[in-house]
Amino acid sequence: MRQFFVEEAQVYKPYIDILGTDVNHILHVLRLKKGENIQIVNKQTHEQYIVEIIQYDEQKVTTQIIQKLEENVESNVQIDIYQGIPKSDKMEWIIQKTTELGASSIIPTAMERCVVKLNEKDAKKKIERWQKIAEGAAKQSKRTKIPTIEPIIKIADVVKKIQEYDAFIVAYEEENKQTLKNVLQNIKEANEPLKIGILIGPEGGIDKKEIMQLQQTNAKIVTLGKRILRTETAPIVMTANIMYELENEE
Repeated sequence: MRQFFVEEAQVYKPYIDILGTDVNHILHVLRLKKGENIQIVNKQTHEQYIVEIIQYDEQKVTTQIIQKLEENVESNVQIDIYQGIPKSDKMEWIIQKTTELGASSIIPTAMERCVVKLNEKDAKKKIERWQKIAEGAAKQSKRTKIPTIEPIIKIADVVKKIQEYDAFIVAYEEENKQTLKNVLQNIKEANEPLKIGILIGPEGGIDKKEIMQLQQTNAKIVTLGKRILRTETAPIVMTANIMYELENEE
């Protein structure tokens, strides 16, 4: 069953209106008709409903609530991904796949070795596009929360945020002792934290000066194994492993 997100203002029980680009998708791509059912999530409250299409035109699809769903598909672990801005469309891939895995937010991070340098205007357009990709991936994976794509941040500001996390993990290709597996096992045994930050460098990796800044905090510098992963692979591997180790099964 297809899922769509709506704003709180579109919900007036027992009816819910669908507006914007989703109308075209429902009518002309999916070709849904009156009497067919879809799933709707309220963006603000995260409430889920199965609804029936009862009326539509080119501007609005009106639905009626059939059932409120109580299933919680979101994780007890909050994962915020600080991603060194990569080239081409790699960020889109990262956002899509980590959204499917359960990431809470993705924060594009301007780092020393980032080839891509975005001015304020271009950055705003990129973030708007990335947010749409996150919403599309959340729809596809039947999540009730859309990950937030935050404004671009500098590494110095990342350092200031590390204390907000139960654990902040940095993937670094020159680390050869502390593994992600060991860090996660220690975290689980100690407190099973619910708020995790991870940092991945761009294609050129993390500069040594940046690593030195991070080492002065409580950041955990880890290796992801014997093989060097691409910048678009590392956040997927880390998110999947964190969920596997720390997510409650209930």
